[in-house]
Amino acid sequence: MIKLLPLLAVLLGSSQLLQAQVTRERDVIYHRTEGVALTMDVFNPEKPNGIGIIKIVSGGWKSRHQNVTEEYGSPYTDHGYTVFAVVHGSQPRYKVRDIMEFMHRSVRFIRTNAERWKIDPDRIGVTGASAGGHLSLILATTGGPGKPKAKDPVDRASSLVQAVACFYPPTDYLNWSEPGDDAVGIGKQEKWQPAFGDESKTAEGRQNLGRAMSSVYHISEKTPPVLIIHGDADPVVPLFQAESFKKIAESKGVPIELIVKKGGEHGWPDRIKDEAHFLKWFDKQLLKK
Repeated sequence: MIKLLPLLAVLLGSSQLLQAQVTRERDVIYHRTEGVALTMDVFNPEKPNGIGIIKIVSGGWKSRHQNVTEEYGSPYTDHGYTVFAVVHGSQPRYKVRDIMEFMHRSVRFIRTNAERWKIDPDRIGVTGASAGGHLSLILATTGGPGKPKAKDPVDRASSLVQAVACFYPPTDYLNWSEPGDDAVGIGKQEKWQPAFGDESKTAEGRQNLGRAMSSVYHISEKTPPVLIIHGDADPVVPLFQAESFKKIAESKGVPIELIVKKGGEHGWPDRIKDEAHFLKWFDKQLLKK
């Protein structure tokens, strides 16, 4: 036991040193709505590389602060990335249309305050899983200029992002598991109807909402590079979704890579290991050559 004590002291010292290398800034308010403050936690590495990565805290369009652990910024902060863990307003109080706007606001806020966190406002990446992946691709395909005459300077900034890497994202609610498979709050996605709201209760409303919230309809030549990892045994979001996005992105000349996880369902035990692909992707797309 005596011999183990020096080793234990070294290990504890290393752990404390590791924790000291990343500073966590909690509850940074990026938007206020209806008396509610929407916040993000910022993980600042000791030696920042000037690039910001937005990690969207979302599952089923519910966003929980308790999901943001002390290690939430890893592995990105280990490589110098500044990580923004963005928490959005949750459904059913807020609908998907609201949540998409919250995400645009978060990007505008980060870009407006880029100097505060020592990041390049033109090198911002975004990542998320499931609903977080859906929102990542919404930013990739619909991010755009702000309103030049807005009173709030944040609203004047752009919500464009420069790279995306995400897990099993919904991309086309009007063609869910095959062409013509409407899942805008009905059919295979009926359980999520409260998130879509009254708009999803009519055929016309579903068409309008389905197109608005499906990233495949907004892909253009200006869409930034996208990496998707999707399991071929996903019972919640079919692989067809990622394949549809890839097909259209390729037709527009967008840099796109799809990694199919054999046997992967809607999440898998060692998923953190697959984030190594995301890190390499962001290095490739965002680090200055």
